[in-house]
Order: sequence, then structure tokens, then C-alpha cells
Amino acid sequence: MRANFISNMDKLNISVVEMFEVVRKQCILSMKALKDGDIELSYDVIKLDDKTDMLMGEIEEKVIELMALQNPMSKDLRTLFAISKIVTDLERVGDFSVNICKKVIEMKGEKLFKPLIDIPKMNDQIIIMLDLTKEAFINKSKKKAFKAGEMDEIVDDLYELVYSEILLKINENVKNIDQGTKLLFIGRYLERMADHITNICERIIYIISGDILEIN
Repeated sequence: MRANFISNMDKLNISVVEMFEVVRKQCILSMKALKDGDIELSYDVIKLDDKTDMLMGEIEEKVIELMALQNPMSKDLRTLFAISKIVTDLERVGDFSVNICKKVIEMKGEKLFKPLIDIPKMNDQIIIMLDLTKEAFINKSKKKAFKAGEMDEIVDDLYELVYSEILLKINENVKNIDQGTKLLFIGRYLERMADHITNICERIIYIISGDILEIN
């Protein structure tokens, strides 16, 4: 019975890692769509969200099954509970990538009133956070989870720059209001993505040590 449970947990962990990778792809492609004003790519990212949702559903069902039928030990229950929360946060990161693409579609390929600098930097930081968080999950590394979670402050600082600069551009020219508002939303989406990744880091620490804490 125990060997069967361990085998099922291994499969569950593989599915979580796969979900990390799909969400990472969404993050990369949504920013490419924004930079290029690529409406077709935006629709591809939105469609890719079906894969994220499917993985989350499968993982949640497996978690419930293991809790109900496999008589897990207390640490196993802690892990299963944390995984159910991790995939929820991952799904939200994917949703925000979709939201970015929806804004790209709304902009209809129009030329941006300023070169994108800090928004792509925010996205680059999110990719780094995702990669490090995935490593922390795979290797059960508290150190890497902390490191990834603490990077949220970098994203927050970049968001402040984005917010201030776009407001300045809007004040300079009223014609920038519509596009500027959309870019402000995109900056906010990226900031929230980092928050959800930080939540995942906290769940990983909970899996490892049982400690419930807030990073930052």
C-alpha cells in the first residue's frame, strides 16, 4: 500500500512540474505577443490556458483520491494540501498571461507610444522566479523557495517605475490614455503573477518544514 502511495505521489509531482512548464510557456509567449503586437499569438496563448486548466483539474482530482483512499500520513497530508494550493496559484499565473493577451488583442496591433523597457524586465524576473520555484519544488529546497519568493520585491519596484512612467506619458498627451491604461493593467497583472509565485514558495516551505509563514 505504501509503495503504491509513493508511486502515485511521484506521478503527482511530475504533473505539477508539467504545469509549471506550461505556465512558463504562457508567460514567455504573452510577453512576445505584447512586444510584437501579435494578435494571432495572443489567441494561441489563450488557447494554451486550456492545458493549464486541464492539468489543475487532474491534479486536484488525484489529490482528493489520495487523501480519500490511500490513508496518507500527516506529512503526506500536508504535502497534498499544499499541492492543491500550489496548482491554484499556478493557474492564476496562467490566467494573468491570458489577461495580458486580451489587452494585446484590444490594442489591435497599434504602435506603442513608448518602447517597452520595464514591463519586459518584470516578465523576465517572473520567469526567473518560476524556474527557481520549480527547482525548489523538485528538490524540496527551502533555500531556493526563499530566494525565489524574495524576488517579488524586485518585481514590485519595477511596477512602481512602470506606473510612474506611464502616468507621466498620459499627462503629457491625452491621446495616450487608452493605451496607457491597458499597459497599466498589464503591469498590474505581472505584479500579481509575482505575488502568486511567492505564495507557491510559501507552500513549498510548508511542505518541507511544516512552517506557515509569509515571505516579504
